[in-house]
Amino acid sequence: MAVPPALAFDPWDPAFVADPYPAYAELRARGRVHYYEPTDQWLVPHHADVSALLRDRRLGRTYQHRFSHEDFGRTAPPPEQEPFHTLNDHGMLDLEPPDHTRIRRLVSKAFTPRTVERLAPYVHRLADDLAARLVAAGGGDLLTEVAEPLPVAVIAEMLGIPEADRARLRPWSADICGMYELNPAPETAHRAVRASVEFSAYLRDLIAARRRDPGEDLISGLIAAYDEGERLTEQEMISTCVLLLNAGHEATVNATVNGWWALLRHPDQLAALRADHTLVPSAVEELLRYDTPLQLFERWVLDEIEIDGTVIPRGAEIAMLFGSANHDPAVFDTPDRLDLTREDNPHISFSAGIHYCIGAPLARVELAASMRALLTRAPDLRLVTPPDRRPNFVMRGLKGLHVDVG
Repeated sequence: MAVPPALAFDPWDPAFVADPYPAYAELRARGRVHYYEPTDQWLVPHHADVSALLRDRRLGRTYQHRFSHEDFGRTAPPPEQEPFHTLNDHGMLDLEPPDHTRIRRLVSKAFTPRTVERLAPYVHRLADDLAARLVAAGGGDLLTEVAEPLPVAVIAEMLGIPEADRARLRPWSADICGMYELNPAPETAHRAVRASVEFSAYLRDLIAARRRDPGEDLISGLIAAYDEGERLTEQEMISTCVLLLNAGHEATVNATVNGWWALLRHPDQLAALRADHTLVPSAVEELLRYDTPLQLFERWVLDEIEIDGTVIPRGAEIAMLFGSANHDPAVFDTPDRLDLTREDNPHISFSAGIHYCIGAPLARVELAASMRALLTRAPDLRLVTPPDRRPNFVMRGLKGLHVDVG
C-alpha cells in the first residue's frame, strides 16, 4: 500500500520533525506497511512488526555478503564516497553473519560488563562535575555543557584517546552521521567523506601507537582480542572505534536533551522525579521510549517477505519506525502520556536481534548518572527559552536546551 499524498508523514517538514507522533498514529491506523516513494522505502509503524523484522534473517543491514549491486537491482555508491563506505561497511552495525558474528564476538571480549562497571565511578564523577559547573555558571546550554561532554569523554576514555584530541571527535561524528539521514544532500556526503578520511587516519596512527605500547584502553583490548586464531583487521578496528564513538554518544546526547525537554514540559512528572530519585532507572527507560533518539532503522529485503498480504520483493528497503513502534497502543498503555513509573516498557530504542546495541548498558549508566547529578546539583532547573529542533529526522535531537538553575 502506498502512502496517500495527504498523509502527514514528511521527514523534511519542520512541523513533522517537531512532532512526528500524530503522523505515526495515522500510519498505524491505515495499515501495517506503506510504500513511501520519496525514499523508495516500505515504512513499518507497528511495534509487533518492527520487533519481529529486527530478528528476521530474510532482512539484512547489507546485501553484499550475498549479492552484487547489479544482482540486487541497486546502484553502487559514487566512487567519491568510497572513504565513507569503506569506514561504514566494515563496522558490525552494517554487517551480517558470518562477519558480524566474528567481529561482535571479538569486540565483546574487550567491551565487557566489567569494562562498563570499571567506568561507572568515572562516569558519575564526570557527570557530577559537569552539573556543578552548570550550576556555578548560573545555567547555560544543557546540550553543550552536560549532554555532549559526558558521553564523548566516556567513550574517548574507553578508547584511550588523549584529552588534547577529544575536541575533534564530536565534529567528525556529526559529519559522518549526516549520511544516516534520508536522501542526504551532496554537501552532507562531502563532509562525511572528509570526516571519514581524517578520523580513519587519526585512528590508524593511534592503533599503531597502541601496538607498540599497549595500555588498559579498549583499542589495546581490540588489538589483543582473538578467538580461534581470528583477529580484527586494521580496517575492522578503525570502523569499530568509529562506530563505538558515533553510536556511543550521538544517541546518548539526543536522549539526554530530548528527555529533559520532555520533563520540563511535564512538571508533574519532573516534580515526582525530584521528590524520589529512585525513579531514575524507570525514568531513563520511559524517556527513551517517549521521545526516541533514533527514529528509523533500515534493512534490505534479502528474500521476499509478506506483511499483512503485501508482498515486499527482494531488493526493496524497509524502514522500521522506532518512534512509532514505541508509541503503539497495542503494546503501551496510553503511549502518548509520559509516565516515569511505567513498569511494562518493552521499548526498542536499542534495537533488537543480532544488532542489539552493544553499548546499551553503558548508555543507561551515562543517562542515569547525568540525570541524578542534575537532580541533585540543580533541583530548581528550569527552561529559559523553548528549544529549536535539529532539522534531522532519523537522529532526533535539539539544537540546544538553555536552562536556568537559580
